[in-house]
Amino acid sequence: MNTQHLPSRLRRTHSPMRLAGGLLMLGALFSAACDGSSSNLTSPTASPSFSRVPTGPSFQVVSPAAALPAGFTLGTAANFAALGGAGVTCMLPPASPAITVSGGNVGSGSAEPTTVTGFPPCSHSGSILLGQTAAITALGIAYNKLLGLTCTDAAHNLGANLNGLNLSPGVYCISGTALLTSVLTLSGGSSTSTWVFKTTSLTATGGGSVVMTGAGQACNVYWQVGAATFVGTKFLGNILSGSNITFATSSLAGRALAAPASVTMTGSSITACAASGGNGNGGGIGHGGKGHKGDKGHKGGKGDKGDKGDKGDKGDKGGKGNG
Repeated sequence: MNTQHLPSRLRRTHSPMRLAGGLLMLGALFSAACDGSSSNLTSPTASPSFSRVPTGPSFQVVSPAAALPAGFTLGTAANFAALGGAGVTCMLPPASPAITVSGGNVGSGSAEPTTVTGFPPCSHSGSILLGQTAAITALGIAYNKLLGLTCTDAAHNLGANLNGLNLSPGVYCISGTALLTSVLTLSGGSSTSTWVFKTTSLTATGGGSVVMTGAGQACNVYWQVGAATFVGTKFLGNILSGSNITFATSSLAGRALAAPASVTMTGSSITACAASGGNGNGGGIGHGGKGHKGDKGHKGGKGDKGDKGDKGDKGDKGGKGNG
């Protein structure tokens, strides 16, 4: 090979044979790249993906988690029966009995009084709290931790239809919009067992209901819902939603937590979880046992009969008068 046109450095350091070998190797590499062969090529590893709650400055980004994190908590959001970043609205349909929100506060992330309306005529046992930015932030962190959970096998990857299922504790990923129009049974758990349901959106209507059997607690059930939630039936658990939560002629044993959106109740009631205790500050809704009947008092003893008094002495007989 004529090397006179090569740079002087190459002419000094490479013999024609060594240079030819290098060019042949370079050509082979280009050929493998151009003919689409990938048998000896490795695709670059994709960078880790992260999930974010839909909109809202309060939400924190977290990396995906493989299991429920130790010490998972709702933080100050656990103090609320109904909490909405945009507020809470309660409405009574005509001739409806009073709606009760018992066992927790009603709150808004906004400081505007108009963002919480309908109390009264709806009643509540807690307080109405405005400007709850710390609770909304805590809710966002909890939401993202649930969002990062994974479902590892077919038994925990469910279709959209939840009707008739009987599920033990665990993490369940639901494909598409979760639909419930009959009974979903949660069974086989202890008082500390946890159920987590992850879904794009949730619709529970008609004769649908969630039933807990055994020792499981409603407040240890979590629904992580990415979009809208509509409940028109008897439901239980903590609903953490990235969009609006709407209740219509329904009841919830748990919490309705929507950030940065709103909670709307029409002819519906919420019985909230205790603010502390249980998994994720989800204190159980206690079962009211009947108190023990008091023992019957002892009958008092009969008093002793008094002694009979002494008989008085007979008086002296009077003398006979003089005739």
